[in-house]
Amino acid sequence: MKILLNEDVAKLGKAGQVVEVSTGYARNFLIPKKKGVEATAKIMEEWKEKKAAEEARRKKEEAEAIAKAAELSGKTVTVKAKAGDNGRLFGTITAQSVADAIKQQLNFDVDKKKIVLPDEIKNVDNYQVTVRLSGAASAEITLKVAPDA
Repeated sequence: MKILLNEDVAKLGKAGQVVEVSTGYARNFLIPKKKGVEATAKIMEEWKEKKAAEEARRKKEEAEAIAKAAELSGKTVTVKAKAGDNGRLFGTITAQSVADAIKQQLNFDVDKKKIVLPDEIKNVDNYQVTVRLSGAASAEITLKVAPDA
């Protein structure tokens, strides 16, 4: 019996694969546990349409991320922090503080997990920061750390 797998099954196959299994294994294990469905022509056509729609959505999101990266690239964001006389900060600049500054100054919502900081920012200076919006889209921004008055 041919089965279209809904999820990965150990020693059988990955999700989306069509595999040949015994009828008993399919009817007693795979189908009742919703790990797969019988690979009829109708099911295969629905699966192909679903995959095509998913691929189109992914390409659209990727194109939007690339456009946002182009818009964000080259911008400068200023973060103020308490610093001593020699320009050394009393704390460090975190990805969350950079994300908040981007949101406030550029009106651009970025998750803190997508911000890549150079090692530790402990001095007043300018730094290059990478914002990864998706797998292929990333933007380089300038982070200006200024002493808080």
